[in-house]
Amino acid sequence: MKPRNLAILLSSGLVFTITACGSDSSDSGKGSDVTITVACQPAKTAPKQREAWNADVATFEKAHPGVKVKSTDQQPCYDPKTFAAKLAGGQMETVFMVPVTNYADVISKKQAKDITGDTGTVKNYGDIKQAVRDMVTKDGKVYGIPNVSYSVGLVYNRKLFKDAGLNPDAPPKTWEEVRAAAKKIAGLGNGYVGYGEYGGGNVGGWHFAQSIFSRGGEMVTDGKAAFNSPEGKAVLQNLHDMRWEDKSVGSKVLIGWDTLMQQMAAGKTGMMLGAPDVVTDVVQKFKGDVNNYGITGVPDGKASLSGGEAYMINPKASAAQTKAGLEWIDFQFDTPGKGRHDYARGKANGEAVGVPNNDYMGDSTTGKAIVKGRTDNANLPVANYQSYVDAAASIAPKLEPAKAQELYAVLDVAMSAVLTRENADIDKLLKDAETKANGILAQG
Repeated sequence: MKPRNLAILLSSGLVFTITACGSDSSDSGKGSDVTITVACQPAKTAPKQREAWNADVATFEKAHPGVKVKSTDQQPCYDPKTFAAKLAGGQMETVFMVPVTNYADVISKKQAKDITGDTGTVKNYGDIKQAVRDMVTKDGKVYGIPNVSYSVGLVYNRKLFKDAGLNPDAPPKTWEEVRAAAKKIAGLGNGYVGYGEYGGGNVGGWHFAQSIFSRGGEMVTDGKAAFNSPEGKAVLQNLHDMRWEDKSVGSKVLIGWDTLMQQMAAGKTGMMLGAPDVVTDVVQKFKGDVNNYGITGVPDGKASLSGGEAYMINPKASAAQTKAGLEWIDFQFDTPGKGRHDYARGKANGEAVGVPNNDYMGDSTTGKAIVKGRTDNANLPVANYQSYVDAAASIAPKLEPAKAQELYAVLDVAMSAVLTRENADIDKLLKDAETKANGILAQG
């Protein structure tokens, strides 16, 4: 799950721009030619993935005469610190990636193009789950093409479970069981963390949202903060007690999204909240042992945070640029066996293939074809993820709240406090956060 990422972004995620960001067809080349630039090219440090990307560009250009794709290796694809400023300043790419947290804001500010009449360019658009398509639709008009949808679960280290005398085939189903397992894993010795959590960088507040949803609580109700509740207090109290009574949560406050995954890959952390793409990053990006990691349903399972991303078109894009961008999205994201879904190539390139990630096509014909391609070419132990698949079918998805990033930043303070101060006043932390959150929400 990558907010951030997801936050929570896929390593093969794409963002598009025209040669001069935000310009019109005057920059599109001679005659009927059109040029788009594609950001998020894999880094030079991932040569096989970069080569695959370049091969996709060549294949696409050959199939679309007159379209020129120029790649840039802009990283990260989404940065919450600069995203809003780029939009407000008119510097956003012609075809740009938007996380689900920002859908409503971008659409309401008319910073995305109405592509209702152009969705047919994406041949499998109709196979995207209706609920996912609804997220980028307002007043009957479509403003984006979703390509990522996920729900949060509990990622865990099967080896550490075994070492601690726990059954890796029966992972925790409740927060009480998580706490008990974390204490046993921390008991393995210095440097071992039973359960890892964040305290800053918006990811602390993001994980607070995941935890409160799993307990049946809410972040926002009727336009006002709702997290100052028994469920919200339980999130902070449990984390505090694990940190100071059980000493099963590490003493270092983690901020960057990558930091906790690095610890998981190093074999020192037993559990963390995360979507299946966390497993992918742990084994592929951070070189963790593929056999050591599993994922199961989110603890307590009252609801699970659902996230994702979509591509939206700059309102200034010409018709030709819009068409070319949608054709690229169709090729790279939504066609089984092509682009991102070329799992045979991914396996040959040493990529992690097999996690049940990104269920945005559901059980449609396209969705089934994608799952089959992924399963047939799996180089990961798919049995380690079956409990997540089983649980996800019965756990209600929950969208991120309005003003999500701003609220997450507010709740970072509370998460950091219980991780750094044994005498932290949880009631006051929640009250202060509620006041600040309501101020943010009142701005509309």
